[in-house]
Amino acid sequence: MITSTSNPQVKELSRLMKKRRARDEAGVFLVEGPRMIGELIADDHWRSQILKICMSESFASGHEEKATALVQRGNRYQSEIFSDAAFVRISDTRTPQGILAVVKRRSYDIETVINGMYGEKPQAERQPHILVLDNLQDPGNLGTVFRTAEAAGATGIILSSDCVDIYNPKVVRSTMGAVFRMPFLYVDDLPGTIGELKKAGIRIYAAHLEGINAYDREDYREGCAFLIGNEGNGLRNEIAECADCRIRIPMEGKAESLNAAVAASVLMFEVSRQRREHTG
Repeated sequence: MITSTSNPQVKELSRLMKKRRARDEAGVFLVEGPRMIGELIADDHWRSQILKICMSESFASGHEEKATALVQRGNRYQSEIFSDAAFVRISDTRTPQGILAVVKRRSYDIETVINGMYGEKPQAERQPHILVLDNLQDPGNLGTVFRTAEAAGATGIILSSDCVDIYNPKVVRSTMGAVFRMPFLYVDDLPGTIGELKKAGIRIYAAHLEGINAYDREDYREGCAFLIGNEGNGLRNEIAECADCRIRIPMEGKAESLNAAVAASVLMFEVSRQRREHTG
């Protein structure tokens, strides 16, 4: 058991938890809590990506059967027990749940984002349903977008390179596991990537205050993608200009705009509604 807070493993795990650059260089991310780690272990696609399981002394003693099972799987990944004080140093939460995993990232390409990773329908039968995020900065918003995208049947998410880090521990937690199932891609050239979507026959809609048509007057049964902008400034002009059509969400009262995650949710579930009604 590791007891010292100055142990090299404690320092390295703390650095991975706090520093995006460290996570990027190592090609990993950290997952906390028994629920999400249980999802990783139960998923054939993710189980082999687990590099290390870390448990607090309290968790190991209070969940002896589960801890023993995790340790016995140590031929698949490393397992380590930390004193409660040492575990606090490597956790991102005020009241740690006592277990975290170091996980190797998976990489996705544009084809996977267009077609989807899983889903009940074969990929060839799924119409693309994509979110394109421009400079989204709030961790909670991004987590909500991922959760909603999964629930609404989106096939994937494209993010500009200046969006908040999906592997930020707060974002990972707020996705509630959707980060494991929703393919995504960070891109340096967002207009160029939108151009690739157009070449694939996907119609591009910009959620914009200057939209001519209300969002529910459009037909989303074929391949579509929605451009969602920064929380404070909306879409950058050069990104909005990439759209085939600008749409708006009609609002009453004095509200000028919706939260980015809320707007994305409204649009994605409209796609879900239309496709559900079309297929019966």
